[in-house]
Amino acid sequence: MSFLLLLLLLVPLAGALIGAALPPAAAKSWALLVSLLTLACCVGLLWQFDFQQNPLDFPSAQQAAKSVQIDFGGTVDNPFSIDSIGFHFDLGLDAISILLVALTVFLTPLAIAASFGSIKEREKEYYAWMLVLLSAMIGVFVARDLLLFYIFFELTLIPMFFIIGIWGGAERRFAAGKFFLFTFAGSVFTLAGAIYLGNKYGTFDIATLTAYAQHGGPRGFLPALDSQERWLILLAFLAGFAVKVPLFPVHTWLPLAHTEAPTAGSVILAGVLLKLGTYGLLRLAIPIGMIDANGVAFPAAAQGIAVLCIIGILYGALCAWVQKDVKKLVAYSSVSHLGFCVLGLFALNAIGMQGSVLYMINHGLSTGALFLCIGMIYDRYHTRDIDQLSGLGRIMPKLAFFLVLFAMSSIGLPGTNGFVSEFLTVLGAYTSPWLGPKFGSVAALGVILGAVYMLHMIARIIFGPLKFPRGHDGDGHTAHGDVHGHADQGQAASADHDDYDTKSNDIGAREIAILVPLAIAVIVLGVVPTSLLRPMLGPVELIRNPAAITAQAVPPR
Repeated sequence: MSFLLLLLLLVPLAGALIGAALPPAAAKSWALLVSLLTLACCVGLLWQFDFQQNPLDFPSAQQAAKSVQIDFGGTVDNPFSIDSIGFHFDLGLDAISILLVALTVFLTPLAIAASFGSIKEREKEYYAWMLVLLSAMIGVFVARDLLLFYIFFELTLIPMFFIIGIWGGAERRFAAGKFFLFTFAGSVFTLAGAIYLGNKYGTFDIATLTAYAQHGGPRGFLPALDSQERWLILLAFLAGFAVKVPLFPVHTWLPLAHTEAPTAGSVILAGVLLKLGTYGLLRLAIPIGMIDANGVAFPAAAQGIAVLCIIGILYGALCAWVQKDVKKLVAYSSVSHLGFCVLGLFALNAIGMQGSVLYMINHGLSTGALFLCIGMIYDRYHTRDIDQLSGLGRIMPKLAFFLVLFAMSSIGLPGTNGFVSEFLTVLGAYTSPWLGPKFGSVAALGVILGAVYMLHMIARIIFGPLKFPRGHDGDGHTAHGDVHGHADQGQAASADHDDYDTKSNDIGAREIAILVPLAIAVIVLGVVPTSLLRPMLGPVELIRNPAAITAQAVPPR
């Protein structure tokens, strides 16, 4: 299992190096093959992983590690370790991180395949950066050392910066620069907090730091964090992870980055990169900064963050409602959805935190799928303006089916994956002793607004009279008239669907093959969400239960 875990990092990284030396014509096929091999490694790990084990059933960390975690390294002769500063190249998985790794390796081949029809320049570089990004994202989820976590966390900025800046839209350079500066500036504070913890306790092992921060080191030689230290550490982690989520008011980089990124960049950005922030809050900010030996250390801080979540939920939904650019509409929807996700985390109860982790997965599937559908429309009509698109369900019935399904999932329609996670996060906030009914009730308004802006988008694009931009025949080629051949230059074309040939417009076999796995996941996770919720309970209890964390603590090496 350790070998497969290491391969998760090495296969895409080696594939990127080899792909950069291949002819351009072979680069995309090679990238898809490498991403599928990485997916196969993850399937092997999932097959061997025991999801039925509960860490709380084991009295010692050594037993828990054997049953719940997969380790690589961590020995004194590890060539990648630096014992003088307490750094060790340690990789591991629990039920939460393996599910997020599965999401990552599931979305990446689909994003790469979706790029085949749209990326025509500098293909080798593009697909090499996609594979580097895949390796970096996996590294964040499997790192058990805080410094190693930070290295992978920052490494994700570099490939995404180039993906947006080179293959993005008209304002790609500004969008890439804003994305990089916002996220890097926030993570500098996170690095300061990590260094302080490593220096204080002589190790960067995340499990050990969590236990020592709450209860001190063995035999009382290393004191636990006092109230002031814990508060500063919490602020340091929030600074880096809140920007990455992003939470209101540090969200302004996201709509522009989504709008300017190529389709695959938007899929990965929404599907995985935003989850690095929520994962950091779950794995570091809450157990180290928010929880002490007596329970929740800063209830007022949890309420303050929840207020920001509520503002983000409502503000993001209202902004999405008035957008003319359909891609920016989905981008603002992510601001709203991630507000729900973080609200569930800071409810600090099992229901809310389980719902939040499930929300990370479901949002990645639903929003990633929406960006794929929008990219397929853009490839044909070269516009994302809602005012220029209408009635596409008449000429693209297959795409219309998928777009409506994923929109219903994003809304949280019962029977789709979005319903359970959204319900649990709101219920977690409602029943939380630190938040309560006021927060849960106001957050529920965001569910209503989510239905408003999504149904508005569907009604405008899929239904109504047929209309699309003059100059495109629906297959990505320039046309010489409207559907009747009489429209003036610059005007939108419209026609009754009975008079228009639809054969060349709808999505083809490759695009259907990309969307079908996502559609299956949306339905399966909507019908049987307990298959993911049950394995999460043990790790969630370890995070929110100080006594459990103490029982699982391991001494520094």
